[in-house]
Amino acid sequence: MSDQNLAACTRSALDAGEGILRLAPTWVPRSFLMPGARLKLARQDLYALGTHRGGIDERWFSSTTVAANENAAHDEGLSYVVHDGGKCTLKDAIGCNGAEMIGSKMWDKYKRWPVYSKFFDNLGPIPHHMHQSQKQAELLGLEGKPESYYFPPQLNWTGNNFPYTFFGLEPGTKKEDLRKCLERWNEGDNGILDLSKAYRLKPGTGWLVSPDVLHAPGSLVTYEPQWGSDVFGMYQSLVEGRRVPWELLVKDVPEQYHHDLDYLVEQLDWEKNVDPEFKNNNYLEPIVRTGGENEGYVDKWIVYGTVDGQQLFSACELTVLPGKSATIKDPGASGLIVTQGSGVIGRLDVDSPNFIRFGEVTKDEVFITHKRANEGVTFKNTGAEPFVSLRYFGPDTHPDLPKVGDHRKSG
Repeated sequence: MSDQNLAACTRSALDAGEGILRLAPTWVPRSFLMPGARLKLARQDLYALGTHRGGIDERWFSSTTVAANENAAHDEGLSYVVHDGGKCTLKDAIGCNGAEMIGSKMWDKYKRWPVYSKFFDNLGPIPHHMHQSQKQAELLGLEGKPESYYFPPQLNWTGNNFPYTFFGLEPGTKKEDLRKCLERWNEGDNGILDLSKAYRLKPGTGWLVSPDVLHAPGSLVTYEPQWGSDVFGMYQSLVEGRRVPWELLVKDVPEQYHHDLDYLVEQLDWEKNVDPEFKNNNYLEPIVRTGGENEGYVDKWIVYGTVDGQQLFSACELTVLPGKSATIKDPGASGLIVTQGSGVIGRLDVDSPNFIRFGEVTKDEVFITHKRANEGVTFKNTGAEPFVSLRYFGPDTHPDLPKVGDHRKSG
């Protein structure tokens, strides 16, 4: 598409939606995991990209980040704006209308939408792994990856095989203990989980996860606002009897350190991994932002807090009761997914489908531009059940963002 046609297409979509863009589903497979089959994608389409690519276990939202998968298409992970029978990537649309879509402050600093979110849905646990910090990722010209979790009740009707997540390392663990695990990589289970602690996952709660912190996410469907990167390093050699290749440990490590065990150990933020107050410093429960049952809606913070003092992303869950509506003003753009019910957002009709075929365009995902969010968006419930949506925000959006632990004060 030429720059002129792209600009015209984007302008037409922005005008038609009055600053709200409809997005097509973005599906992403992972070759080293088994899909949990709760993302509403038809079972016959779980391997739509071929068994060699792995099952589709992720859906990405408002993404301008490319998935770091082998043998992937050039646009895997990118969200597409759909309008009047045409489409363009959200990345290109923002490139044409940066300040209007994400705000001049964010556009001037990043020249892109620097965050994304996803659902990930697995039958069992993910290997114990970490995501590199900004400083580490920059060695390869990449971005670091802090992230967060929220477990939406609507999708977690079953916990699948292991609804527990290992976080960090037990207090008292020494660096040589972890080094020995890496030395045992090719002997089967390298025993790294013996050094960690698992927490039972509860729908309707969440966690904040800093870079360089080990975590082995459990089998709940997880909503994951995060920085716009796909770097990671797997530190567990065997998961549910399946081999984890060494290449997945070092894929985002400079080549000269691929077999430097001391470097791989030192990648971790040791203080955060062995924090005896890990749960208190990272666990999240929803906090009411506005509204209440008597008002016909409630908007809750579900992801909040800072990573190393920086507000990098945040998220809210809005519930509008049947027959009710709510007008929400946000100080910045957001990517939104509907998880229950049907309604109208602005002038776009939306609903949460029960069954999606691969390649089908649904009506459950939109991007709310900065300009429109500041003006206010009306959410109207047109169905017989609660109308629930999740929306996430970019860096430095909210001056009133709660801190980790504030849910204990509000409760």
